[in-house]
Amino acid sequence: MKRLFLFFLSCIPGMLFAQYSSQQVDSIVLDALGKFEVAGSAVAIVKDGKVVHSKGYGIKSISTKEKVDAHTNFAIASNSKAFTTMALALLVEEGTIAWDDPVIEHIPEFKMYDAYVTENFNIQDLLTHRSGLGLGIGDLMIFPDGSDFTIDDILASFQHFKPVSAFRTQFDYDNLLYLVAGELIARKSGMSWEAFIQKRIFDPLQMNNSYPSLGHVKDKKNLASPHTTAYGALQTFPDYEEMVNGAAGGIYANVDDLTQWMLVHLNQGAYGAQLKDTLFTVRSQRELWKIHTSLSASTNPRYKSHFSGYGLGWFLNDALGNMIVSHTGGLPGMLSKTLLVPDINLGIVILSNTEPGGGAYFNSVSQTILDSYLGLDNAEWVRRNYEYLQRKKKQGDASSQLVWEIVEKAKKKNIRKEHFVGTYQDPWFGKMEVFDKDGQLWIKSHRSPKLNGPMHFYKANTFAVKWEYQDMNADAFALFSLDEEGKAQGLKMKGISPNIDFSFDFQDLDLKRIEEEE
Repeated sequence: MKRLFLFFLSCIPGMLFAQYSSQQVDSIVLDALGKFEVAGSAVAIVKDGKVVHSKGYGIKSISTKEKVDAHTNFAIASNSKAFTTMALALLVEEGTIAWDDPVIEHIPEFKMYDAYVTENFNIQDLLTHRSGLGLGIGDLMIFPDGSDFTIDDILASFQHFKPVSAFRTQFDYDNLLYLVAGELIARKSGMSWEAFIQKRIFDPLQMNNSYPSLGHVKDKKNLASPHTTAYGALQTFPDYEEMVNGAAGGIYANVDDLTQWMLVHLNQGAYGAQLKDTLFTVRSQRELWKIHTSLSASTNPRYKSHFSGYGLGWFLNDALGNMIVSHTGGLPGMLSKTLLVPDINLGIVILSNTEPGGGAYFNSVSQTILDSYLGLDNAEWVRRNYEYLQRKKKQGDASSQLVWEIVEKAKKKNIRKEHFVGTYQDPWFGKMEVFDKDGQLWIKSHRSPKLNGPMHFYKANTFAVKWEYQDMNADAFALFSLDEEGKAQGLKMKGISPNIDFSFDFQDLDLKRIEEEE
């Protein structure tokens, strides 16, 4: 989940073309791969109904050194959301559901933070990031992976969250409501979300080497591995485990297959020989590509943009009078972007397997290619994005380093560990336990086992937690509330680094001490 909203982009100095040849795309991609230290990537372009570029670059894994090709599968993460909205559109076309159906009509146990919102929350509200809840709310149930939360837990969680805005008034990106959408698809179709995507979308489009989840990947020999450069040299780590369903970000696909996905959208639902078959109607596409939640338009005079918003599984904006339909995706070490320009019959998809540079990489490459088709001059997006990324990293590193320097200086401070030891419970996340482990305070989640690690005194009633999980930077502050005797009664948390991914929503926890039965 983790989505990347960067709109910074890039190019090779001195290059200016009306549109790029395949060899010129190679040059752009290879330059950006090196600049952003991305292990591997695949890029495809469709134009005027044809695939004009489809190719892999770099390596699938630093361990094997095997090369990426056009059939190498990557996790496309939140680019899966458009498949979920398409699945719902197909159910709407059949008359099985309607877009404005209340969710409780199909999932009676669904309950939001307010009775009015619960009664009026419709299917489109699941998809448009306008619930009134905060950014990434509840994502700790799925980030990091490996937790035991079920769809029933997720359905029950929303009643415990506190809204940050009035219902349907503000955009705040979420993942959990897409999982609810996946459950709705399963209940109304009689098959799992994964089976529906396979049967109703992949099979007709002959996306024969793409999979609705990691568990469905038949042969992992051509699967890209996630990587990170966050700790210096490029290193790989295990694939992200599956969520309760794949509706928010479960698909593994390759650029060769995704060209068919882009073409069917650019062809307004038509596909196959002579475009005689129809996957979805023009009416459905108009609904998916209609702004449901408004965002601020770009102020960059280069593109003369006038609008920006979110449709159903797609971001929507304009550039030089052309409508831009796009989405990004991010899981640990897996970052992707899909970009469609229906007015000029153009589609671009970029998959990559390294963070933190992957987001700047895919934006740099996609915007450079887009600019060429829009007839714009060289904006040096690679250089701009690289400089931005370095500034952001430097600021984040400095902030985190200062915290650990304070921790180091406070090591000799005498802490009454027994005042903090205990079990604390949050209404939606469950129990977290603080205990003494060989003289060191330690914290662990009972339901998300990767969230465990030592607690180091920081200052006042605050500790810094260094999680054993380090696939992503998610270290956190633990802030205790104390009674008159100095004994901890509650626990709040928040991320240490300003660059922490929003899916680590520690700030939404409200942990209270409980006395467990012997």
